[in-house]
Amino acid sequence: MAKGYRPVRRDQPFLLPPDMREWLPGDHPVWLVIRVVSDHLDTSAAHALRRTGGAGTAGYDPDMLVTLLVWAYASGVTSSRRIEAACHTDVAFRVICAGDVPDHATIARFRAGFPGLAQELFTQVLMLCSRLGMGAVGMVALDGTKIAASASKGANRTEERLRKLAAQRVAEHEAADAAEDELSGAGRRGDEVPPEAVAPGTRDERIRAALADLQAEREAAQAERDAQARQYLQAAQAGQAPGGQIPAAAQIRAAQIRLERAEAAQQEKIAVRQERDAQARAAGRPGFRGKRPYPVQAAPAVRKARAALAKAQERAAGREHKEAAKKGPGPVRNITDPDSRLMPVRGGSFIQGYNAQNVTSADKLIIATELTADPADMAWFGPMLQAALRAAALITAHQPAPAPGQHTPPGTDAAATSGEHHSPIKLFLADAGYCSEHNLTLEGPDRLIATGKHRDLEKQARDGASGEPGAGSGALAAMTARLATEEGITAYRQRGHIAETPHGHIKHNMRFRQLTMRGLPKAAAEWTFTAAVHNLTKAITTGHLTTQTLASLAP
Repeated sequence: MAKGYRPVRRDQPFLLPPDMREWLPGDHPVWLVIRVVSDHLDTSAAHALRRTGGAGTAGYDPDMLVTLLVWAYASGVTSSRRIEAACHTDVAFRVICAGDVPDHATIARFRAGFPGLAQELFTQVLMLCSRLGMGAVGMVALDGTKIAASASKGANRTEERLRKLAAQRVAEHEAADAAEDELSGAGRRGDEVPPEAVAPGTRDERIRAALADLQAEREAAQAERDAQARQYLQAAQAGQAPGGQIPAAAQIRAAQIRLERAEAAQQEKIAVRQERDAQARAAGRPGFRGKRPYPVQAAPAVRKARAALAKAQERAAGREHKEAAKKGPGPVRNITDPDSRLMPVRGGSFIQGYNAQNVTSADKLIIATELTADPADMAWFGPMLQAALRAAALITAHQPAPAPGQHTPPGTDAAATSGEHHSPIKLFLADAGYCSEHNLTLEGPDRLIATGKHRDLEKQARDGASGEPGAGSGALAAMTARLATEEGITAYRQRGHIAETPHGHIKHNMRFRQLTMRGLPKAAAEWTFTAAVHNLTKAITTGHLTTQTLASLAP
């Protein structure tokens, strides 16, 4: 039981220690971040973003700004205004900026240079982690995660609405110009702002960009359909028509070709009959005996071909009507961030955002990352595989040689996996979103790609499948059979833990669930920077990055 209460004396005068290094304990992580940035990272790209030598007050040190952003993102603070506020109230933030608080505009302008800075920092942090002994790349996993954009779903517009909005904006500008002319006189007044001084990225420009993107997407889709139709027709003419559904354009074109051939054949019959009649009359006979051919349009073969063409056109029209009747507004673009897309997430809902593709090592380092605007994952297997191979080669080139008898980190034991490849990556894991014959047979290291939902794979393994190829043939059937074995399903079970742990850390611990930068180049750079911060904090929390280990590394 307490004797009483301690007095609350808010008017008690006292002083902080005069040495800022005494404000925080020596083992506080912020000191490690400061030392890493100042002594072990090449920040020349950050210095290139700043200019000195002009009139006015001195600028802020780029190394300090990089450190500030790294610590802010690691602490879940991404708003430039909140970062400025933290520099006033949070001791760690005050230590980083040494009490010289940058304003939010300075922070925002510096962060706008992420596209030229983020990838370089990501690579350098990855190299630092490898020098500390991290980067177990024997087993890696690929996974995608949806990240919200700095835009609202409510800002999505269809092409029709975008065109109406563009016309409305033009009318508004014309009305404003007329009002200004009436007020100040037509023509130039001499005090107009030069066009090059106007900030880019205006609403009108975003509307134009969204319209252009929708039109380009429509043209690309039409070009792809035409290419599929040409390939099918070429294969059909060579007697090698592929199975499956015939492209609608190919059906119509094939029916047109058959109709043209039928008409040409019937016309040839008529021409032959006319020639023979002429020869008979020249010989003094009344005409060539025999059944006269039908007129071209009345010939049975022509009527049949014409009916087939009409049926193909009717089927194509039915498909278009069915597509148009599908629930939803169809293709849309966002007028706040035209590069972002509607992304499906768990639970059947959608977010306006991007799809981040990440390859993670067995010790939870993100070794390769790419922010995409593609809601699907499948097409990114090949590019991310190549990026992972390059990163793995870089990591192993900088890792220290293991001491005799030293334990090998999990994921580096090649004997635990099957297949041989010259790359340090011995097993590449991915979920069913990446499953295709192309990805299964792509050149590269051994891989396990789920051919169905995880619960179905577990059920197949429990049922005691023999491991022989199942129904069907090819790489897909072989992978299904392999995942039904104890060895295959045991290795695949590690995918979720390896691939999804960094996503949970970034979104939950770092509280980074929404990008602050708009446009794919800037948003991708911000995500890459976030991945670099994740790797650095992982090195600190796992004990690989300490004051002692930093002291053992040459700057």
